[in-house]
Amino acid sequence: MTIKKVYLIRHGQTDYNLQGIVQGSGVDAHLNEEGQRQAALFYRKYKDIPFDRVYTSTLQRSIQSVQGFIGMGIPHERHAGLNEINWGTREGQRITPEEDAYYYNLLATWCQGHTHVCIEGGESPELVAQRQQAFIDLMLSRPEEKNILVCMHGRAMRILLCKLLNYPLQCMDQFLHQNLCLYELDFTGSFFTVKKYCDVAHLTQSAEDPGGYVLRTN
Repeated sequence: MTIKKVYLIRHGQTDYNLQGIVQGSGVDAHLNEEGQRQAALFYRKYKDIPFDRVYTSTLQRSIQSVQGFIGMGIPHERHAGLNEINWGTREGQRITPEEDAYYYNLLATWCQGHTHVCIEGGESPELVAQRQQAFIDLMLSRPEEKNILVCMHGRAMRILLCKLLNYPLQCMDQFLHQNLCLYELDFTGSFFTVKKYCDVAHLTQSAEDPGGYVLRTN
């Protein structure tokens, strides 16, 4: 029996995503035009779900991605625990071949189980998981919320999925993501199950819908 449905999404595209620039918790980028289109398409598909609350990180790209729902008057909370991992000295830097090699070596280290290892000047998956726990506890303490929408960030979302599904953090790369993808989770009161996995079907619809929400950031 499902007592709570969690609609977990990654934020829409930013120029940093498009240009291959590292963006973690220290970069507060806005959605670009494509990201706005993605947000509008997601809103169009899911606007009739009776969400009890919208949860986001404190970063603008997360908030803007669900602005249509917030604009409907659905209660909204920002939680720093949902912020992206802090990529340390790599924040705001364009990915070079050297940086790419460092990144993939770090991912390999994490996949080998060394999830306590921090990126230079930044966080580790274990540190992110620790700061996410307060949000998880809060979410589970609100059984009256039957449908919730959570918008966050790629690496942080992988970590959160591991925690919710009781996977070891070293398995986090099994959870694929792309901009404005959806993981739909059912909570029984004892455990979570995945109903939709990195779903982007909503992004294939035409954006030309007079009833659709269009995000404006300026």
